[in-house]
Amino acid sequence: MNPRIPAAALSALLLAVVLTACSGAPPSEPKPTRPAAETTPEPTVQPVETEAPDATDGEPACDTIVTEGTVEALTAIGWTPKRQDFVIGDIALPDGMLCFWADYTIATDHGQLYGWAEISSDDAAAAQASLLESGWLRENGPEGSYFTEDPQFSLGTDDEGYGMTYLFGDGWVKLSDTKQGLILIDWAG
Repeated sequence: MNPRIPAAALSALLLAVVLTACSGAPPSEPKPTRPAAETTPEPTVQPVETEAPDATDGEPACDTIVTEGTVEALTAIGWTPKRQDFVIGDIALPDGMLCFWADYTIATDHGQLYGWAEISSDDAAAAQASLLESGWLRENGPEGSYFTEDPQFSLGTDDEGYGMTYLFGDGWVKLSDTKQGLILIDWAG
């Protein structure tokens, strides 16, 4: 069996779970279980203004750099994360982390990789130059600069043919085993 197929299928499944979890269900009409003794006025619901939670509260961790739906989907299949240092070439990013999610109770090469780190502009420039020298491909987008491994050498690719991909933004870098996997990393730093 080709090891790319299960990895791609799992990535597609995780993406579907996250998108489904984010869409929500339409509100249902309440149905009375017994007739009311007397008529009561219909309550009026007024929206309450609250502040959105700050994604940067606390410290980054393997279960906080990715979406809650991703954590739920991975833990539901028995996967746990192992944290490692975030390194690009010879540039260590001590405030970042790489998280390898897998079922560590069995011997397998199936898993998911997510990483996030703060990065200075000098380190970002050096890391990007190192990636280009190593044959990685650069693509600029509205979110930042993507660096993806050459698909012919990739262990697995997403639906668009991207394998392991870095996304460099303003003061941060993300990494996933596919470009599509980057959308699951929501830590803002």
